[in-house]
This record gives sequence, structure tokens and C-alpha cells, in this order.
Amino acid sequence: MPPLLIGHRGASGYRPEHTASAYELAFKLGADAVEPDIVATRDGVLVLRHENDISATTDVASRTEFASRRTTKEFLGHTLTGWFTEDFTWPELATLRARERLAHLRPKSALHNDRHPILRLRDLFELVDEAGAAARRPLGIVAEIKNAAYFSSIGLPLDELFDAEVRDAGWNADDGRLIIESFEPTVLEQIGARGISGRRVFLIAPTGQPLDKMVALGATAPYYADYLTESGLDALASDSAEGVDGISVDKSMIIQADAAGELVTSALVAEAHTAGLQVFCWTLRPENAFLTAPCRRGEGAANFGNWYDEFAAVMDTGIDGVFVDHPDLAVTVRDDLRSRVTASV
Repeated sequence: MPPLLIGHRGASGYRPEHTASAYELAFKLGADAVEPDIVATRDGVLVLRHENDISATTDVASRTEFASRRTTKEFLGHTLTGWFTEDFTWPELATLRARERLAHLRPKSALHNDRHPILRLRDLFELVDEAGAAARRPLGIVAEIKNAAYFSSIGLPLDELFDAEVRDAGWNADDGRLIIESFEPTVLEQIGARGISGRRVFLIAPTGQPLDKMVALGATAPYYADYLTESGLDALASDSAEGVDGISVDKSMIIQADAAGELVTSALVAEAHTAGLQVFCWTLRPENAFLTAPCRRGEGAANFGNWYDEFAAVMDTGIDGVFVDHPDLAVTVRDDLRSRVTASV
């Protein structure tokens, strides 16, 4: 079964992320689904931004009327200064324009700076419905709930807001188009308890601990690595309230360079499948800055390296889905792998 190709924040290799242009282009380039990051405004509107800090992804820093909104936030020992979605109403955020977050690596995308407004989650539901109708195939959303424990602490429960948006958009149809993911298992459990029918996927980082567990358990909070043991995977796949349908991991947990400098794959996909979990990984990107060392070519960080071999190595593990910034490149690899399997039958 070929993997699901998920446009990471849209076709974010070609357009500023989380814009209508990026999402529409992702589907034109062959993506099966797109991935929005979801945060909240002060008035409880769910908007699509990489984080609640919008300093680098919008023109807010140049907007004199919002200069006084720059502030410093602290949560669980993390301190960050900038402009944050929860300090704006939706009508205020709607006046901002999106900017390329990785302009030093993607100058062509940065040419589209300040052309596109911020989107709400409800706008994306409508966009995907229209794109699916035009393409005559089902298209999906892999919705990442961001910073849920923090938003809950300031009176903005993302599970409740998400539940309302999904139902209002008619997306609670159990038709396979909706996947919900988060680095915080608590919000996934809450969304499941509310009866949202999408698959739930636990995002697992290479290091650290889930912030929601740190809030609840303090020093005894589990590390992400604890979930990847045999018993941890079995627990995630259980029918308990905390059970999920899959995991999504950093690419480095699937492929690495061995001592000889060769590209090798881990056993994680097979181990998770044995436990009954689907597996996704993030993020396949062609630039040298993001490629595993054996696949880099030349000196420039923005130059495309041997992305083909890296993409193929990941997809060859039997993985269920991959997040990609350049969907057309991933389609090429997937089609080649599919042709190879067909030829061998």
C-alpha cells in the first residue's frame, strides 16, 4: 500500500505555509491531504499558524498599530518574546499577511510574502471540500492541535473549539478524510471522548517530554522515548481511553547514516505495525539543510541534494504516510515505487 502524501502546511516548499495558495498548490501537485497547525485567537477562533507566535510568519512586526502587543510569554520554563495569536481577535488577525518562515532557504517562496491572509480552520475545510470536488477524489486534512496544555491554561480549550468547528463544517462523517494529531496525548484523548471520528495520531519527538504530561505529572512525566518501547507501543495501540490509531515521528527516527556513511533504516515502522499502529513521519524535504548526511550534495544549504534516495528509503519501509513540503517530488518517488512493485508481481 503506497503511503499517504500529506502536504506539510500545504506545498510549503513553494509558497508561504498555511496560505490558501500553499494548500491549493499541494493538491494540484498530487497531495492526498494537507496538514494545518491549529492555534486559537483571543475570541476563540481556530487559525492556521505554525505556532501561536506569529512574529516570523506574518507581517505583524511591521504593523505599528500592533507594536504594543509584543510581549514575553512563559510556560513550563519556556520563555518566548513576540506577537501571539491569543492576544488578537480574529478581525485583527485577518488584517495580517503571511510571510515565508524559511526565506533564507526558499527565496522564491518569499516572493509571495504579504500577498495572502491568514486562514481559519473553517476556511480550510471549505477549501478542501472544493478541491476534492474539482479533483473528483477524496482529499483529507491531518489537523495538528498545537500547544493544547498552554491554551487550556488561559481558558481556550482547543478540544472544545475543534469539536465545534469539525461538526459545523460537516467533517465528522467518519469517511476517513480527517486525521487528528498532537504532541500532547491528553488533547487526543479529549477529542476522542467528544466523539470526533477521525483517526488519532500521537506525534513523538526524538527527545523531551509531552508538555501536557509535564503539567499533570511534573518530574515523573514520561519521555517520548518511553512510548517507543514494546510495552509503550502496545499501550498506545490499546482500546483504553489513551489509545491512538497511529504515531508520527521525526524522519531521523526512521532513517540515519551508519558508521560507514551509508543510509540505513530503523525497525520502528515494523515494530509499530506489529503493535497495530499506523506510522507517519515528518518531514521529507529536498534541501541539503534537511537531508540526512549521505544524501547531501554540494555546499549550499538551499541546494537540492539527493532527495530521491532519501524519500525512497523512507517510503520503502512500508510507512503509512509522509509529510512533504514539495508534493510533486514525493509523487514521483511513490509512483516509481508503485511501478516497481507492480512489475515484480
